[in-house]
Amino acid sequence: MRKSAMTLAPATVGLALVASPAFAATGPFFSLHNTNFIVLLAFILFIGILVYFKVPGLIGGLLDKRSSGIKSELDEARALRDEAQSLLASYERKQKEVQAQADRIVDAARADANAAADQAKADLKVSIARRLKAAEEQIESAEKAAVKEVRDRAVIVAVAAARDVIAKQLTKEQADGLIDSSIDTVKARLN
Repeated sequence: MRKSAMTLAPATVGLALVASPAFAATGPFFSLHNTNFIVLLAFILFIGILVYFKVPGLIGGLLDKRSSGIKSELDEARALRDEAQSLLASYERKQKEVQAQADRIVDAARADANAAADQAKADLKVSIARRLKAAEEQIESAEKAAVKEVRDRAVIVAVAAARDVIAKQLTKEQADGLIDSSIDTVKARLN
């Protein structure tokens, strides 16, 4: 059964083309019994009504209005795009300027840091030299004080030893004679 339906299919397609609505009308073309003529009259009447009520003009006006609206929107979009591009270019230019300024600030900060480090090194060297000098002066002063103390002590010890030796070897009359000669020497130098 299926086989016979397939064999009939091409024949039915051909009949469907032959049985189109154009071939459905019977009789003369300009008769009210001819559907093609009725459809043509209805179409012409419809077109006439559209023309009478100026629908093509209204549709044209609406299309023109829509076209001008679209054109103005396109112009506005173009202007906005141009403005956005100029804004973008200005922001990119500002960003480059800011980046250059930031680079200059970083370079200046680096140079300042290097200069401050060099100055700190120089100050440290001066401070170390000053402290070394002060330490050397203190050591020298301590040495001088120690030497003076040793000398003073040696003088005191020598004087004490000499006094003991002189006291043991000197008689009373020799001591009085020495005192008198010392007094005369002092008088002679003071006058």
